[in-house]
Amino acid sequence: MRNSAHFAGAAVLALLAVPQIAHAGTCEDSFIKKGNPIGGSRFIAMISVNDMPVDVAINQMRGIVARKGYDIIASEPAAGALLIEQSHTGKTRAFPIEINASVTNGVGTVQMEAKLRAGMFAKAEDVKTEMCSVLAQLRGGKEGRLAARAGSGATTVQAAPISMSALAFSQQFSKDLERNALAAVPRYKNKRFTLSGTVERVSRDGTDIRVWFEILQPHEMAIRLPGVAKTNVEVGCALGPGQSVFGMQLKPKVSVKMTGTFDDFSEIREVVWFKDCVSVK
Repeated sequence: MRNSAHFAGAAVLALLAVPQIAHAGTCEDSFIKKGNPIGGSRFIAMISVNDMPVDVAINQMRGIVARKGYDIIASEPAAGALLIEQSHTGKTRAFPIEINASVTNGVGTVQMEAKLRAGMFAKAEDVKTEMCSVLAQLRGGKEGRLAARAGSGATTVQAAPISMSALAFSQQFSKDLERNALAAVPRYKNKRFTLSGTVERVSRDGTDIRVWFEILQPHEMAIRLPGVAKTNVEVGCALGPGQSVFGMQLKPKVSVKMTGTFDDFSEIREVVWFKDCVSVK
């Protein structure tokens, strides 16, 4: 089954109406598609803006992409580099977008390169529209510096918690660890999830009550699909304020559904921690 990459946002038409300081048509003319869905596709677009240093460009881009819901994986404004990802939602797999900024003769240039994995499909026109709508918001001079100041500490805005089973989350996170352990935690940090599953145990850590989901290992499953991780991480949920009565009544093998925020991952214990978890009925 082909995976579709989602680029178009609700604000695309409005964004296209924003006046551009850059030369008209620059982004659309620069757009390039390389590769194919079988081996992986790459989409590249760029824009040039007068009086836009690399750090100003990257901090502006951080604010722009955070508002649009992209995950910020790594940011190095002084080096003119930003790595973001299209979030994993539903059947859409996450994929990286590399952003690089440079300056020549006082003109700043920003390039975006989306790298779709093998088996993913996206319409070139949709990709071009989305990428150019993002780049069109870049500004130079005083306006750009003000926008960069606002965007330098921007964090991704999440529309709603992602719903999935605790086992599916463990499988997804474990596979991400195998692909690139360094990028896994930033991809999920502070995201909210609604997880469902079976209680494995309940424990207390200081004042925290932790609920542990039952997570089967690949060798314990009746049907083992190809391409899964070799091992699945544990998933623990620290209950939030007002949830102690709920937690005290839980016992092994009980089905639960909880919404919590991804907190951290312990590489030594191979455990994902969620915080501020609340019961969902």
